[in-house]
Amino acid sequence: MGVKLVDLTQEIYHGMPVFPLHPTTMIFQNITHEETEKRIGFPFATNNLIINEHGPTHSDATYEFDPNGKYIDEMPLEYFYGPAVCLDLSHIPVDRSITSSDLESALAQSGQFIENGDIVLLFTGHYNRSYGTDEWLTTYTGLDYQAAKWLADKGVVNIGIDAPAIDHPDDPNYSGHLVCREYGITNTENLCNLDQIAGMRFLYFGLPLRIRKGTGSPIRAVAVFIE
Repeated sequence: MGVKLVDLTQEIYHGMPVFPLHPTTMIFQNITHEETEKRIGFPFATNNLIINEHGPTHSDATYEFDPNGKYIDEMPLEYFYGPAVCLDLSHIPVDRSITSSDLESALAQSGQFIENGDIVLLFTGHYNRSYGTDEWLTTYTGLDYQAAKWLADKGVVNIGIDAPAIDHPDDPNYSGHLVCREYGITNTENLCNLDQIAGMRFLYFGLPLRIRKGTGSPIRAVAVFIE
């Protein structure tokens, strides 16, 4: 029996694109091999990292969108790993939201199923089309309220997407996050490589850092296939 991993995580690098409300990601040298060898007799090199909790591929704590919600270190780890399915919604145009009918059709097309406690990832194709362009942060599709509620009513505990947010950028109500607040579940944003797992069922891991009172956390998201 073998195991295949598909990395769903964006690269973290200095100046990477981030949501406009967040500071620029910064990576800079802390100390060089030469400096540490001179000081302690052995060559260590380290960098410093300044990053927002929601900058790269990340999951939200419910506290981010709910003042009465849980911090990331308080949330059940089961929200961040477990059985998962990826739905292919790459045909949805960016000028409209994803509807519950879209989700139903994508699920039927995949031949998969959704059970209570599952994680559902949404392949919109946005990362493949737009990462590194001006459209990355402005022009993508997202869930409308009924679509997000359709997932939550099925018992989904984590909704992931290959875009900066699970909401449509023109949605003033932030419907995806609103449903996450109402149901006390999380969402995962800035995923990538979902084209490699669209229509499939797998084991998902996207564990957050244990940040005290964190509003969210960068993650290393992977899909695990047992072969």
